[in-house]
Order: sequence, then C-alpha cells, then structure tokens
Amino acid sequence: MTLVRYQGTETEYGIAVVGRPDFNPVLASSLVVNAYAADGHRRARWDYEEENPLRDARGFTQPSAHEPVPEEDVGLANAILTNGARFYVDHAHPEFSSPEVSNPRDAVVWDKAGERILEVAAERAGRMLPGGPGRVVITKNNTDGKGAAYGMHENYIVDRAVPFGQIVRQITPFFVTRQVMVGAGRLGNEHGLPDVPYQLSQRADFVEVEVGLETTLKRPIVNTRDEPHADPERFRRLHVIVGDANMSEVCTLLKLGSTGLLLSMVEDGFLPDPPAVDAPVSALHEVSHDLTCSRPVLLRDGRRVTPVELQWHYLEHAQRYCKEVAVDEVTKDVLAVWERILVALEDDPMSLDGVVDWVTKYRLLRRYVERDDLSWDHDKLKLVDLQYHDVRRDKGLYNRLAASGRVERVVAESEVRRAVTEPPEDTRAYFRGRCLAKYRDQVAAAGWDSIIFDVGKETLQRVPMMDPGRGGRVQVEELIDRCDSAAPLLEALQG
Repeated sequence: MTLVRYQGTETEYGIAVVGRPDFNPVLASSLVVNAYAADGHRRARWDYEEENPLRDARGFTQPSAHEPVPEEDVGLANAILTNGARFYVDHAHPEFSSPEVSNPRDAVVWDKAGERILEVAAERAGRMLPGGPGRVVITKNNTDGKGAAYGMHENYIVDRAVPFGQIVRQITPFFVTRQVMVGAGRLGNEHGLPDVPYQLSQRADFVEVEVGLETTLKRPIVNTRDEPHADPERFRRLHVIVGDANMSEVCTLLKLGSTGLLLSMVEDGFLPDPPAVDAPVSALHEVSHDLTCSRPVLLRDGRRVTPVELQWHYLEHAQRYCKEVAVDEVTKDVLAVWERILVALEDDPMSLDGVVDWVTKYRLLRRYVERDDLSWDHDKLKLVDLQYHDVRRDKGLYNRLAASGRVERVVAESEVRRAVTEPPEDTRAYFRGRCLAKYRDQVAAAGWDSIIFDVGKETLQRVPMMDPGRGGRVQVEELIDRCDSAAPLLEALQG
C-alpha cells in the first residue's frame, strides 16, 4: 500500500540587497515576489476567510488585542502560483509555501522548486531596485547571525481523532534529537558560549518553551496552532516550527519522511509510551551544541541515552510498523536513509560529508580554518556560512558542490524544473494550480481549502476543497481540459 501523508513546507528566505544594508527588507521582499509574479494578468488575492492563527490545538482560542491585518491591506506582495504554491511576503521575508504533496519525495521536489523560483525572482528584482539596478541575494537559512531568526515550517495533515496531547508526548523526544540527522549547521550560538563555535541546528537556540502557540516569540518545540486548512471535523494540521531549512535533499526527505512515519504510528496506536526527556528545551540546545552526537540526554525516569539511541528507538518501531503495513518504495527509501545516517553518526559523523547539511558545511568551514589559520568567529567564515545557503546555482556553495557531484541528490533536476510551474498530480493542489493557469482572470481569490471564482454573476462562486486528497489529476483533469472557461466548470461541479 502507499503510506499517504499529506504534507508541505513553508520557507521564509533570508534577503539582502548588496551594497545597500539599510534597504528596507519588506520592500525588497515585495519586489522579489512582484518581480516573479508580474505577467500582466489579474492576480488572485489570498482568501483569509477560514484562517485563524490564534486557534489553539489544546481546545481554546488565544485572546488578541486586535485582529490580524491581511497582507494585502498593508501593501505586501502575495501571489498564488500555477504549481499550487503560495509565494508572498511574511514579516520581512519572501516566503514560499509549497503545494500539498502526498509523500516526502514529492516534498523534496517542490521544496527545491521553491529555491529555483527564488533564484529567478531575485535576479528579476535586482533589475527593478529603486535608484538603479543592483543585486538581491536570497539565502535558504534560518538566522542572520545577528540575533534574528526566521522559520522553515513543516505541515502534516493528521487524523483529528488522535488526542493532541498524545502527539505531543510522542513527538517531543523525536524533535529534540532529530537535529543530529537533519540540522543545517550554524556558526556560533545565541547563549554567548565560547565553547560552541559551531552547532548542528540553526533553529535550536531560538526555541524557548516545550509547547505553545507562538512562532516568533517564545518559540515552542511543539506548536499548537490549530488551522487545519481542511475539514476540521476530520483533520488537524501539525504545524512544525522547530526544524531547519535544508539545502540537502537527503535531509529534506528524511526530515519529512521520518516525521510522517511517526505520525502514522501515533494514529495507529503502534508506539509504546515514549522515553520522556527530562528538560526538553535544555536538551534541544545541548544536542545542537554537541558535534559528536554522543552526549547523553537525561530522561525523566533517570536513564541517560544518546540522541542517536533515541532515534534508534523510533526507527526500530518504524521498521516493525512498515513490515505490518507493507509500504511503498518512498517509505522504504526513508527507512533506509534513516538507518544509514544513524549508523554513520555512531561510527563517524564526519563521514556524512555531502549527505547531511551540518556535516557538509562544517567540513567546508574547517578547511578554511586550517588553510588560512582562522578563528571560528572570523568574518570570512560568517560569509562562507551564509554563502552555503545562497540559492544561486552558480554562486551558492551547496549548489556548486551539487554541480560537481560532491553532494548526494534525491530527485532529478528535470523534476524540479517541471515543479516550478506544474502542481503535484495527486492532491487538491492540482485543481488549484490548473485553475490558476487556465482560468486566471476568473479566479478572484484562493486559499488552501477553496477557490473563489468571478464569472460575472451577482455573487462570487466558492468551490470548497476540504479534503487534501481530492482534486487530483485522475479526478479533475478531463473536466478542466474540456471546460474553456470557469462558468461551465462550475456548472459541472455543482451538477
């Protein structure tokens, strides 16, 4: 069987205008989004009607002094793309929210397509800068090295029937230790520790609480935002903010694949009581600060286990689980990568150069340290750290390593190029993307769970899409192909 887990990523990209450090980042981000989306067509607005970021998965809605202001009302750029994605300005960053996919391999494809879109958008924006052409640099990372952090969020559709507290108990130890496999690597730390010149994760030091609703202050290990973007009676969306933005395709596959497997085991009641970590937030920081991946984590029952041992706990259960449900090849690949990386971490973490981001970047930085006799806080290393995440294929250090065959890839570049404009074929993103491509001037607005059409009637026509798995190619391709405009499409759907 195919182990379906509807999922997607949201990546806030770092942005800078070369030679103009005081250039407003909100304006720069808007230029980037508008430069990519500018094509002379009417642009559909984003539909906020069903969104409520203050709704908490613990069963209440957080109070707010004022209603959130939609991006359009404050002049921020927002585009819905033909590949089913959303490309917009979030705070002071361009954000690419991928279309919904059904498996972690597709998540890699459309996540990497986001990088290609940002590369093109930045090049176009550079030609449009006020005051004359310049260069806009986009980085897929999580911190500017000056105390500011920005997120890469994962989203997973989960069965609403599963108690949220059960998810929290099982997933907290997993998130505390997952970074040994999928951390993006970072120079320095947020705690002023002289003995931590480099660490596994860019995100870990910015996490302050175990569970909570916030995403920009008091960031939690487990986020409680309850916006399913789907039928709320059937689904919840687990909104994960604790992970890093990865350049490595292997890391992205494993990050989403292993987390999806864990959620499937939780839904099916397959896992025993979890090995509860004594102080999860402190442990998260300590794990990130240990390049050997061998410093023990204290459990509430008094035992001490290494992060790798905790990951073996989850992997061994996942292996047994997958024998019972006879899973597809993508899931088998996730299991194989998970095991291979854990074996390497126990044997020699540095052997994962070209596979795991934090190792690849560390080895790269270390060569500069040894060759030029640099201290680990040298400004040159800070530039190298940043350049590793540069999305330009001819300048970014990760991309140059990829071009030379020195990093392991998961998907073909031809798949990525296609995903820049085409949606996934087995989720509702297909319907959204095809409608944007074919009926653009008749799409008034769209969101994750609906599209609103303007076909000249007295009222706008909303098409709900409450199930992420409905609206794929098999279900709607023939219908869209034969309808030359949105009016007959709506008549057919209503019929």
